[in-house]
Amino acid sequence: MTEQLRLMAVHAHPDDESSKGAATMAKYVSEGVDVLVATCTGGERGSILNPKLQGDPYIEENIHEVRAKEMDEAREILGVKQEWLGFVDSGLPEGDPLPPLPEGCFALQDVEAAAEPLVRLIRSFKPQVITTYDENGGYPHPDHIMTHKITMVAFEAAGDPEKYPEAGEPWRPQKLYYNQGFNRARTVALHEALLARGLDSPYAEWLERWKTFDRPERTLTTYVPCADFFEIRDKALIAHRTQIDPDGGWFRVPMDVQRDVWPTEEYELAKSLVDTSLPEDDLFAGIRNN
Repeated sequence: MTEQLRLMAVHAHPDDESSKGAATMAKYVSEGVDVLVATCTGGERGSILNPKLQGDPYIEENIHEVRAKEMDEAREILGVKQEWLGFVDSGLPEGDPLPPLPEGCFALQDVEAAAEPLVRLIRSFKPQVITTYDENGGYPHPDHIMTHKITMVAFEAAGDPEKYPEAGEPWRPQKLYYNQGFNRARTVALHEALLARGLDSPYAEWLERWKTFDRPERTLTTYVPCADFFEIRDKALIAHRTQIDPDGGWFRVPMDVQRDVWPTEEYELAKSLVDTSLPEDDLFAGIRNN
């Protein structure tokens, strides 16, 4: 295939692109693939998770601008392009019963209408491959679930000239994947490797919680080798200072252990218009040689 390869990653908030599939994106950028992150919301209602920055009045009063600057830094580190879809963060409701979502937020939008800016972006960028979240959102954040919904609509509609006729010339993406980097097999492997080396594992509590999840394990179809880009992934994640504690659990597994034990990022092939053989080691399998 002589045409430029293009990958679009659709995410809910700034920082999601750096915690889900970031090493994959950096790998493809290094190979000359054009990579675009579509960020659905500004992350305005995200809590300040870095204890070192909690209570900072400037950050609290200017969280939208702060998170946009963090996104700019992460984008440069990863070498990707990035576009905002312009929706307002829904927040993560807590309590029993759950409180209602804020009026006007992303998760309360009409799905067909909310898919329009993504259809427009797909038709403009023309990706062969799109990544997003599964129907559970990866975890049940209302913005992640809504991101899944609009991506599914947009994937089908972008190539249909009768859908969204004012959103540009039709373009049909060839493959759609769900990010599945937080899978049980990876977590168990890293946990056991750390214990075998006499090191503390940050995953014991995760694995206990996993036992209470009432949903089946996802099917992992695609393992992208990208260990050489784990450090870039971590640097991009740390750029989201308000969301990530650099001394937190995300970074407790030594880099050499990660590269040795689990050197890939994982995906679930959800839709494909090309022939491919599973398992894959390339999101563009079946496309490169067509």
